[in-house]
Amino acid sequence: MTKVKVGIPQGTRDFPAEVVKKRTYIIDTIRTVFELYGFQPLETPAMENLETLMGKYGDEGDRLIFKILNNGLDNPAKHEQVQEDFEKLLEGKNVKSITERALRYDLTIPFARYIAMNYGQLTFPFKRYQIQPVWRADRPQKGRYREFYQCDADIVGSYSLFNEVELANIYATVFEKLGMEVEIKINSRKILQALSELCGGTGKMMDITVAIDKLDKIGMEKVKEELGQKNLGKDQIGVIEKYLSITGTTNEKIEQVKSLLGNIDNGKKGIEEIEFILNYPGRKKNPDKKGEIPGFVIDLTLARGLNYYTGIILEVKSKKVQMGSIGGGGRYDDLTGLFGVPDIPGVGISFGVDRIYDVMEESNLFPDEVSSGTQVLFFNLGDEESKAAFGLMQQLRDNNIRCELYHEQAKFDKQFKYAEKKKITYVVIIGSEELGTGSCTIKNLQTGKQQTIQQSTLSQFNFQQ
Repeated sequence: MTKVKVGIPQGTRDFPAEVVKKRTYIIDTIRTVFELYGFQPLETPAMENLETLMGKYGDEGDRLIFKILNNGLDNPAKHEQVQEDFEKLLEGKNVKSITERALRYDLTIPFARYIAMNYGQLTFPFKRYQIQPVWRADRPQKGRYREFYQCDADIVGSYSLFNEVELANIYATVFEKLGMEVEIKINSRKILQALSELCGGTGKMMDITVAIDKLDKIGMEKVKEELGQKNLGKDQIGVIEKYLSITGTTNEKIEQVKSLLGNIDNGKKGIEEIEFILNYPGRKKNPDKKGEIPGFVIDLTLARGLNYYTGIILEVKSKKVQMGSIGGGGRYDDLTGLFGVPDIPGVGISFGVDRIYDVMEESNLFPDEVSSGTQVLFFNLGDEESKAAFGLMQQLRDNNIRCELYHEQAKFDKQFKYAEKKKITYVVIIGSEELGTGSCTIKNLQTGKQQTIQQSTLSQFNFQQ
């Protein structure tokens, strides 16, 4: 048998127990808040029909979709056709004989597909959360993987801006519970729409937003260069540069945007929506900065370069760790229209679990108890002794004490080393003497304290001390 080089695909990872526990802590925190706000769970398949996904994420997003090859490509009769079709595939054409399905790129489009398929059976507004992996054929780097989890919450069937208020507060609540200092950035695609109208018409919207979305990565000069390549003139690029250069407090930014775009309907509506969300009661205002809400920032460079956003857009970044966005979302009215069910408004947010994990790990924010495993190890000192230990162990498990019995009879030293390596705090020893007296010895490996008690009282012992 040929030896296989051991490894995993680039951009993917294995998760040992300690990492799984920390990830579960993050996911459970998010899930608890979702349900606190009235959202219900949903899961969709890992793969979707290719036509469901293509054309929904912009040209750059479409290139990152993992396509799945059809079965039966080893049929000799199809070899010549397959070769021709692969050449078409390399030219960017969709060839059904090669691929008809793809791994999901995000959770929003599959959710929209689900709504369209089940429209008649749902109660609106429909509030769902979804926590599943997604896949992107991206270049792996810090905080960016090819397989990663998303945690989404979406509301469909309502135009009310109260939904945006709730979703912004979900972000604030989750990151407060996780102990993370973040900036919740807010902007409106309507403002960007107004900017595009001022700079050559709505047809320039995607060119402008895709370029703006790269500002943090490539800088102003490169953005201007890219805009020039999209046939925007010097004066138009100057207006965009003026827009991107707006700074100041929340109120100062709003006044400058009003001056630049307030005479355009989309600009006026976008500004009003941002003011509505920031002025809604429920979040603490900063007493030192009038009108400022701690953690919330108007970021006019925020573009969220996906085709389907139509209104308010949100993005979350860590204040302490240099990392890409750890959350994002926005309004996407009529997304289900792509699937033949028009006029269903929607808005949603997403949490990037993997990036949140990286930030919390780097900032040492995980509580100590998150990584704890087995609390008590029962020594195995013989057949009769282990039977007595097993019965007591089951009593502790009934009291939610995590415990295990060493798998075989062995010397004390070996069993102690096992407990130390697994960071088990307590060992319970039942030897022949303890078996005869109905007692057991408990040792705390962290403090070295040891005591002997009756087996009948073991279930009342405080293993949390």
